[in-house]
Amino acid sequence: MMDWQAIIDALPSLGEGMAATLQLCAMAAICSLLWGALMAAALMRASRFWQRLLRVYSNITLALPLLVVIYLLYFVLPEYDITLSSPVVGVLALTLYYAPYIAQVIRAAIEALPKGQWEACRVLGLSRREQLRDVVLPQTLPQMLSPLVGLMIGLIKDSALLSIVSVQEFMYAAKQAISETYAPLEIYLTVALCYWLLNSLLDWLARHFEFRMTRYRRGMQHE
Repeated sequence: MMDWQAIIDALPSLGEGMAATLQLCAMAAICSLLWGALMAAALMRASRFWQRLLRVYSNITLALPLLVVIYLLYFVLPEYDITLSSPVVGVLALTLYYAPYIAQVIRAAIEALPKGQWEACRVLGLSRREQLRDVVLPQTLPQMLSPLVGLMIGLIKDSALLSIVSVQEFMYAAKQAISETYAPLEIYLTVALCYWLLNSLLDWLARHFEFRMTRYRRGMQHE
């Protein structure tokens, strides 16, 4: 039999943990998107030295499990007198880990544009800002949205690893609730349901916006 009272008793602490997870993931998502966009721009426009340096960083990061990145930041940096708080380690680890994936998505979408469009932009005398606003983003955003949302869903799920270094997020709150209620089945089922609802909502929103952007783009083409 399910112990519903244990779930009810755990809801306040689980709610606080979910709020902390949402805040942490929002910060990590913004930072990783910004860093990933800068990486994509540098890989296409920067000097060969910076391109090679970023490729080395990307190759190393993509080859490592996220848990190793977390441990390096949390346990190794203090050996060099660099001590970061647990939430900062969490945001930094997720940012460093997911930015190379985001850079690959952005770079692939931009490089998929026909070269003739870039030449047309130059002929028309469009500035970089105008090219980005009027040509690049309207065509690449629908292509980038689905893989980027997939990465954000992965980021949310991977944030559960941060409980290992005492980041007081959702899984940390779940472990605390289990130690108080002695009802691991009920608590973990509740946690699983919450993660499923959150990520399903994010996926639905992405599909909705992707559909609207695609329809808007087609409408503009017919005008």
